[in-house]
Amino acid sequence: MAPRGLSAEEKRVKLLEIFHETKDFFQLKELEKMGPKMKGIVSQSVKEVLQSLVDDGLVQMDKIGSSNFFWSFPSQRGAIMQNRLAVIKEQHVLLQAQVTELRAAVEIEKATRPESSERAEALEKLATLKTEYAKLETELAAYGACDPAKVEEKKRAVILAKEAAVRWTDNYLVLLSHFTRQNGVEAADIRAYLGIDEEYEDLDA
Repeated sequence: MAPRGLSAEEKRVKLLEIFHETKDFFQLKELEKMGPKMKGIVSQSVKEVLQSLVDDGLVQMDKIGSSNFFWSFPSQRGAIMQNRLAVIKEQHVLLQAQVTELRAAVEIEKATRPESSERAEALEKLATLKTEYAKLETELAAYGACDPAKVEEKKRAVILAKEAAVRWTDNYLVLLSHFTRQNGVEAADIRAYLGIDEEYEDLDA
């Protein structure tokens, strides 16, 4: 059976061990060579593992000239863990205070809303009305076009359409009258040319 590869966390631990055991400064190329030899870390994964340690503040990095140097000391890790612990304790205290405030608020609300048969009855009635309202909404949606709001909307649309038709009909009659006077042409000839039959009527009639 082939040996199991290192997990991501195991690689982090072993790469950090290189720093703590040697207490030295390294460049990425050096770590890529030392990783496989000293800790069995695949060379191609050293860069990614190193960056994760830098992101977590477990390894420090500084640029000297054109090169990046990395280092980490055991005491530094302890200080980082102490700082994290202090932050977590502070957050814990704040959360406990919030919980206490919320519990007090709940008790105040309970005091202003004492349990009684009247309140229980009112809550039950409210639940029934909500259920009935939901059913009516569903039933109304099923009627579709018969929805009173939609019917009213269609009525308004019809009125607007008729007003527009009347307006354009009036415009047509004005233009027809003007054209026949100016050019001495019979209205019947213009209607025939435009394909308008003799039964054309004004919509206002």
